[in-house]
Amino acid sequence: MAISASMVKELREMTGAGMMDCKKALTNTDGDMDKAVEWLRENGLAKAEKKAGRIAAEGMVAVKVSEDGKKAAIVEVNSETDFVAKNEVFQNMVNSVATQAVGTSASDLSAFLAEPWCEDSSVTVEENLKNMIAKIGENMNIRRFEKVEQPDGLIVSYIHAGGKIGVLVSAETGDASDQVRECLKDVAMQVAAMNPKYLSSDDVSEEYKEKEKEVLLAQAKNDPANANKPDNIIEKMIMGRLNKELKEVCLTEQIYVKAENKETVAKYVDSVAKAAGTDIKLTGFVRFETGEGIEKKEEDFAAEVAAQMK
Repeated sequence: MAISASMVKELREMTGAGMMDCKKALTNTDGDMDKAVEWLRENGLAKAEKKAGRIAAEGMVAVKVSEDGKKAAIVEVNSETDFVAKNEVFQNMVNSVATQAVGTSASDLSAFLAEPWCEDSSVTVEENLKNMIAKIGENMNIRRFEKVEQPDGLIVSYIHAGGKIGVLVSAETGDASDQVRECLKDVAMQVAAMNPKYLSSDDVSEEYKEKEKEVLLAQAKNDPANANKPDNIIEKMIMGRLNKELKEVCLTEQIYVKAENKETVAKYVDSVAKAAGTDIKLTGFVRFETGEGIEKKEEDFAAEVAAQMK
């Protein structure tokens, strides 16, 4: 039968496969849409291993929080191109991976990939990923996941720029009101924007502090302006600089970005707790940024589109 452009378009929308691949699949299956999907799947799987060597540094971060707000997960799934990261089929899959992660019992990625897939227990998470590589037409990678539990409080999530950055913030509190949730959402936005390394200075190891002091001491002694200053004055200078640095990398001690009076995040949370007549104690956060730490291949948008058309 004749294969129309609308049939090719429909198959492409269903599978995310390339236009020429869709046309070939329909031609080989006499226009049977279901058989064409299966044909793409089978042939795509044969190519999946070749695609696995390609750099996957784009993609998205997704989060999932349980209805009671006491369990949550955050995942990063990578694709080769931003073009595919914006594909609805890919985005739906990543959100499903986050749902899988909320209920997982796995402690590492290998165990996670070996689990039965939450939407089809006849395949594993890894096998489903290979099926998606076949549909999408380029390499993908479930890079990492983290599960958070807060039985005595609440977990709130925040997604920035459609999945470029994802954040989970947990707190001990007996209040799950909109006021408290909004406060924790504001804290999550702070984490997204300011990228703290620690919850508070209490979480910073003495080893880290001593190493930073050594660096600051060397800087101070190499500065001609400090040549005639006594050691006790230099020591005070170093401690002042160290404390300033810690305020920049510790969430609760950072200046709250939405504050007009330069209050810290800790003081902002305390003020909300007081207004709500409850206790709010921040217990942790997780921040994933898509592609962080991955060496990206430089490609311009025109080349990316041309690669997709091929």
